[in-house]
Amino acid sequence: MFVDIIDSNIGWFHFITSILAMLSGTIVLLNKKGTMFHKRTGYVYVTSMLLLNISSFFIVNFGGFSLFHFFAIASLATVLGAIIPTIRRVKNWFQYHFYFMSWSVVGLYCAFWAEVGTRFVNNMADFWWMVALATGITGYIGSRIINREAKKLKLK
Repeated sequence: MFVDIIDSNIGWFHFITSILAMLSGTIVLLNKKGTMFHKRTGYVYVTSMLLLNISSFFIVNFGGFSLFHFFAIASLATVLGAIIPTIRRVKNWFQYHFYFMSWSVVGLYCAFWAEVGTRFVNNMADFWWMVALATGITGYIGSRIINREAKKLKLK
């Protein structure tokens, strides 16, 4: 049963913030940029991503600090790379915001596939292949969408 795959309060917190981040991130990407709706939904995304990344460090898998924790740090860096230039309004802030935030959402979907793998693939050899393939496909599709949107926004 689904409830059996989450075995702690921190696991539930992580799961809830991940769903919130996936929903809000997708909504932000699919809607018009710069509107009040975009900003408010973006704040939900950033907050849920910060909480999601922080909570990941309280989840122990593979015997301690793992590759997943490394990617949580990378995820946190993409969120901060999108937000800090935007708040400070540095030169080319919109490009930083667009690319870092877009890759943050793509990375979140890649993490989703890794999580699916940890929950439903029993053989570790199959797990790594499944995660690599799903992440590669997700990254490829994400890059195509990001490049298409960058052209529309005249960032390329």
